[in-house]
This record gives sequence, C-alpha cells and structure tokens, in this order.
Amino acid sequence: MAFTGFSAETFAFYDRLAADNTKEFMKREKAVYDRAVHAPMAALAEELSGEFGEVQVLRPQRDSRFSNDKSPYKIYQGAYTDTEPCLGYWVQVDAGGLYVSGRFYPWATEQVTRFRAAVEDDVTGPGLAAIVAVLRDGGFQIGGERLKTAPRGYPKDHSRIDLIRHKKIDAGLRFAPAAWMHTGEPLARVREIWRALTPMLDWISVNAKPTP
Repeated sequence: MAFTGFSAETFAFYDRLAADNTKEFMKREKAVYDRAVHAPMAALAEELSGEFGEVQVLRPQRDSRFSNDKSPYKIYQGAYTDTEPCLGYWVQVDAGGLYVSGRFYPWATEQVTRFRAAVEDDVTGPGLAAIVAVLRDGGFQIGGERLKTAPRGYPKDHSRIDLIRHKKIDAGLRFAPAAWMHTGEPLARVREIWRALTPMLDWISVNAKPTP
C-alpha cells in the first residue's frame, strides 16, 4: 500500500484521545484509528524500510506497569528503526503534528560512559560537536535526558560540556499540522531528515560503541 498522507482526521483523533483516554473511547473509535492513524503510518514505514531497515510501527497501548499514569493508550503513533540497540530513527504523529528524529537512548550505564568519553576526547569529540552544530543551523532541536550540571569527573568549563551532560540524545524537527501532510510529501521529508541525521548516528556507532 502506497503512502498517500495523513488526514486531518489523524490529528483530530489524538485531540479526542487526549480528552478521553479510555478503553471505551478506543473501542468506539477503533475504525478511525485503523483508517486514519495506523494504516498511513504502516504505509509510511513500509516505504522507508527499503532504505533504512525495517521500520516498526508501535502498538497504541501503553505499558503502565511502572508508571503512576495508568491511562491505557499512547497519545501519539510512533514508528522506529534501530541501526543498533538503543540507536536509530524515529517518526511520530500526534495532535501537534509530525515529529521526526534520530536518537541514542542507552539503557546501560557503560553505554553512557562510552558516549561521554568519546565526546570529551579531543580527537573524536569535535566531530560530534560539528555535526550537532550543522543540525542546529538546520533548525533541529537537540534534546534528550541530560544532567543539569557537569557529570562527576568532568570540568564544568569543558568546551563540549553541553553534549557531555547528555544521558540520552535526540535530534529532531517538529511540524504543525498542515495541508502538505495530507499528501505524499511527509515521506520525502522524513527520508530527507533521516538522511541528515545519519552522520550523528554513524558517529555514535563508531565512537561510542552503543552495542554491548
């Protein structure tokens, strides 16, 4: 099935879900979810998979076992492909529009340690700093969990301390709902953005060795 865009109904669905995040709502609106959310995201994922590896579409249910928030459903539809464990590309639709990113979400302390050591190193670290600078100039937001101050053992005045503070890193672009999203254009935009993020992911793969 070819990707033909997200409809206005896609974004309206998440407005309504945010107001009524219940199993009763999803039962009533399951046909809308299947048609306006899951089907176009699955089509987008299929078209991207040839270049970036198999793109997985997330299920709508939340895992609330370890959360105080017991609402049953995610208020977004996400899809991702990992180039390595904890490292890869992401896309989602929600009430606010479309978000596209690349991210490193390590689950082990030693992965964070390797990342920080590579950023601090004066041979490898400037490479990531240059990549991030190019992304920022292109409008990308650099997010992800990070400490409020320098990690233990790192000088607060280090030239790359903003990157060293990261425990996780995410670089992405967000787009508000617009008419172009109702066409096939999101496919081209996601593909272009993921290509722009590849140097960051490649740097992490080579220098931070995310795979245990």
